[in-house]
Amino acid sequence: MIELLISFLLGILLLSPATSANASEKKLPICNYPAIYNFGDSNSDTGGSAAAFYPPALPSGETYFHRPAGRASDGRLIIDFIAGELGLPYLSPYLDSIGSNYRHGANFATGGATVMRPNESWFVNGVSPFNLEIQVEHYTQLKEKTSFFYKDKKKCSRKRMPRPKDFSKALYVIDIGQNDIAAGIRKLSIELQKAALPQIVNQFKVQLQNLYDRGARNFWVHNTGPIGCLPVATVKVQNPMPGYLDKHGCVKSQNDVALEFNKQLKDEIVNLRSQLSEAVIIYVDMYSAKYGLITDAKNQGFEDSFTICCGYHGIGYDVWCGNKGNVNGSEVTGGSCSKPSAVISWDGVHYTEAANRWIATRIVSGSFSDPPVPISRACFYKA
Repeated sequence: MIELLISFLLGILLLSPATSANASEKKLPICNYPAIYNFGDSNSDTGGSAAAFYPPALPSGETYFHRPAGRASDGRLIIDFIAGELGLPYLSPYLDSIGSNYRHGANFATGGATVMRPNESWFVNGVSPFNLEIQVEHYTQLKEKTSFFYKDKKKCSRKRMPRPKDFSKALYVIDIGQNDIAAGIRKLSIELQKAALPQIVNQFKVQLQNLYDRGARNFWVHNTGPIGCLPVATVKVQNPMPGYLDKHGCVKSQNDVALEFNKQLKDEIVNLRSQLSEAVIIYVDMYSAKYGLITDAKNQGFEDSFTICCGYHGIGYDVWCGNKGNVNGSEVTGGSCSKPSAVISWDGVHYTEAANRWIATRIVSGSFSDPPVPISRACFYKA
């Protein structure tokens, strides 16, 4: 009976915005952010890694862009839906020199990025050299160069540049930390993974403070998702010991580390609110939004949570999306499934456009935010 009640209440949370968010919405005006500046990893990379290294191949981007568009998905990412919600264009990657327009913001995220300085190679482990510290440095350079070009009398040089007055009014989105946890899972014991978290969270805090010192005021901070529920984390599990998987089939120890990271991150954000007097810092529980979808997939219109749309993964083989490889003695190509809109996981690590839309719709409403305020009105929130 209790489990039925919990399922019922969870369904209400997933399907409708929280009452407190609605109450906040009625009291606060619309923000009208002039720009978005995004910092993160492949969950929000709109082409940074593709510009710096190698672009993804088809079927990446097939659903919305109908071509590879620098995103680890069949279509749009959560950051794209956030931009759409705020009436702003999709963000150009800072690292892309061709056709980019930074008038309404820029995306500094790159696939494989970490909070900490990397001690691994992109060519070996897929770890980006552009960690959060470097992304903040890139933002700093963009801001400084913008000031220089606005002093130039040639107006043509300003067309694709931000307006200096917009930096303090923009929305700063941060979604990073998953790769730090993944690196720990790959290299450390559970005890050492948890011991490393305070240093990661502190570096996260330092970079948020650096952004504040450089004029950022409106922060929308995502915590990290349930990494133990990613299909690549579960597909190779055979005959697990009791308790290794949770009741939904996710790797419990991996999710426990993610939850501890999130707890420490939230504590630091609460402290920062009192220190950064002019900032609005909204903490978004991305973990709960994603976990809610994964554990209620079929009721939300999706197939089994651990289905992988693009690529092949199993015991002894990994054929990543768009690549060729060998499975049980046969050469295969990691192509797309027939209906990506019914699948949560695009490639075993990243989400499909349909799943990204589902998650974005819920987080922008304020249902998973602390404080529970919609993204469109968050800039006016005062504790």
